[in-house]
Amino acid sequence: MALFRQSTPTSFRAEEVPSASLTSRRALLKMGCACCFALAAPYALADAMTPEVERHLAAAKQAAGTDLEALLVLGNSADPNFKAPRPDLVKLIALPAPPPGKAFDNLYFVGGKWVSAWALTTSEGIILIDAMNNDDDAERTIEQGLRALGLDPSNVKTIIVTHGHGDHYGGAAYFTRKYGSRIALSESDWTMMETKLEFDHPLWGRPPKRDIVVADGQQVRLGDATVDILITPGHTMGTISPIFEVRLGSQRHRALLWGGTAFNFGKNPERLQAYVDATARTREIAKQQGVDVLISNHSGYDGSVEKLEVVAAGGANPFVLGAQTVERALTVMNECAQAVLTSWKA
Repeated sequence: MALFRQSTPTSFRAEEVPSASLTSRRALLKMGCACCFALAAPYALADAMTPEVERHLAAAKQAAGTDLEALLVLGNSADPNFKAPRPDLVKLIALPAPPPGKAFDNLYFVGGKWVSAWALTTSEGIILIDAMNNDDDAERTIEQGLRALGLDPSNVKTIIVTHGHGDHYGGAAYFTRKYGSRIALSESDWTMMETKLEFDHPLWGRPPKRDIVVADGQQVRLGDATVDILITPGHTMGTISPIFEVRLGSQRHRALLWGGTAFNFGKNPERLQAYVDATARTREIAKQQGVDVLISNHSGYDGSVEKLEVVAAGGANPFVLGAQTVERALTVMNECAQAVLTSWKA
């Protein structure tokens, strides 16, 4: 059973699907999936933007370089003329799942093309991070994916749900019913799921019953693994961005899974300011801890599907970005959020 302890603090609207890198775009086009993804180009500076907005967008673009361009889609909303596309959830869920894959010796991808799920293996079982859309996803993609990787799904002891949107909690109850898995969320998102869902859709499973509440600064422990719980409000007010160790042979790396990326909460300055503050704080924590791996729960942001193919082919592990690149990614998100927030005040 996982242990939780306090540590020193160190109507449906789908999530906006990020713009992919050029390589990812070409890959998606080859698979015939481009129509299902909002592959809008990153922002262009509009004449209507104020100098301060332009400054934040320019800073984001500089931080992104050529390797983090997928995150620049967040800056699109700073343009007053930008109309956010509405992804087709039915088509997104119907996309064929990529093969499950091994990212590190103790971290496995068992998600879909659109929304991800990650399995962290420990000496006493598996910590699953997010559970996709519904029972069908849980069974066909996660459960069967674990088996294909040689992992026993009955060993899923704990599910950390990053936030209370159905594409992340929808399959969690399947594992609770079948295997007795425990479910951990933040207090804020448990309450939101119990009272008034921000978004809902018939294809999403029902919210799981309240189980384990985790708070900022706590740790989820299972066997030889410890997951630091970092609450990063914005995407939801209780979004969890877990930090944990991943292994690659004799190497040890610190990984951060950014729990909620898109600004899909409407024109809400308080929420966006929380996002600005969360990315700034997380950047400092990542720097202190030497976090050099950054992954997402949507593969369009981190390119996980393409990276898994590189790992499977025996190439150098592309998930290891380096600490400076992780800091740059958090800077891109922070500057894009500041640009949008500033545009609202203009």
